[in-house]
Amino acid sequence: MKKRSSVLTLTICLPLLMAFMPASRIATSDTPEFTPPTQYPSACTTENTTFQDGEEITYKLYYNWNFVWLSAGEVTFRVKDLGKQYHFSAIGRTYKSYEWFYKVRDYYDTYVDKETLLPSISIRNIQEGGYRLYDKVTFDRKRKVAVGLRGKTREEAKVTEYDIDHCIHDMLSIVYYSRNIEFDELAPGSTFPIQIFLDKETYPLNVKYLGAEERKKVKGQGRFQTYVFSPQLIEGEV
Repeated sequence: MKKRSSVLTLTICLPLLMAFMPASRIATSDTPEFTPPTQYPSACTTENTTFQDGEEITYKLYYNWNFVWLSAGEVTFRVKDLGKQYHFSAIGRTYKSYEWFYKVRDYYDTYVDKETLLPSISIRNIQEGGYRLYDKVTFDRKRKVAVGLRGKTREEAKVTEYDIDHCIHDMLSIVYYSRNIEFDELAPGSTFPIQIFLDKETYPLNVKYLGAEERKKVKGQGRFQTYVFSPQLIEGEV
């Protein structure tokens, strides 16, 4: 039985690498073999050198129907500096013109320690068609457990604990952690590991770095120097 993952899981799993740099390109794969790279930051403590308070990045989402590309929606990532923490948020929504087919209103919020970029609280509020999910996870790193409050709505949510590794990330924190990798120090073809806690489970994944691509054209934005990746994705129904 396949595990269900939300539409925003798709919009984040793809921008998971795309958001490393505002113009990165994605090529998906099943399971990249692990090859240790020259250098990547520790998953347990990461110095931020790439983003700052007030950053906002919006991705437009399209649905491909044969030769027709339909403008379906957008997802916006934001950063707020809260002193000792960063607040990362992502809001995914479909456009009204697309909602006759499928309506999405997804809200992600993650609070991370400023020195490590590890999440302390992760909140997902998912509305996709008739599907609803409220999922709040508090990461207790001293006890190595994730305390989940999960249900169809916040009022119906129940508490459950899950064992985790100390240096695990969620779907938003891994994006900002990964942006701090020194890509120029990676050899094309090398892979680096990431660990994500999602939907009550820990997922150990690998990401393959394929190299740099200069002057990549981004519609409506111009040309950019980009980095090309092949991420291992979490299987889902979307």
